[in-house]
Amino acid sequence: MKRKNILKSGQAGFSLIEILVVVVILGILGAVIVPNLLSRPDQARYSAAQSDLRSIANALDIYRLDNFQYPSTDQGLQALVEKPSGFPEPKNYNPDGYVKKMPTDPWGSEYVYEQGNGSFLLFSLGADGAEGGEGLNADIRFEDL
Repeated sequence: MKRKNILKSGQAGFSLIEILVVVVILGILGAVIVPNLLSRPDQARYSAAQSDLRSIANALDIYRLDNFQYPSTDQGLQALVEKPSGFPEPKNYNPDGYVKKMPTDPWGSEYVYEQGNGSFLLFSLGADGAEGGEGLNADIRFEDL
């Protein structure tokens, strides 16, 4: 009996106006936030490409520490996955490789690698898959990170 008295004497729930105010506030927040979230996949792809480039560059540096030079352009990034043949022959190649699998960029293209004079170029061609470009189509280069 006491419970029935408490429910009758106190407020049992929210009024219709309170619920409508909450719905309107949620609608306004949704209208402001959702467009910002929809543009995030492009930024996420760009960040993922940057992260991949850093990881590949770190693996290339470890390869160089073990073998005294970077893989040649002909040997390419696949030299980080399996022991390359040809010149220069790796002297102390890690039998487990340096990466388990070579990633592709977030747009499905392979990363571009060129070796020369004790250094390397490493980049993604961006969303358009072609050199150059602006905005999302711009190349993402390791040296720019």
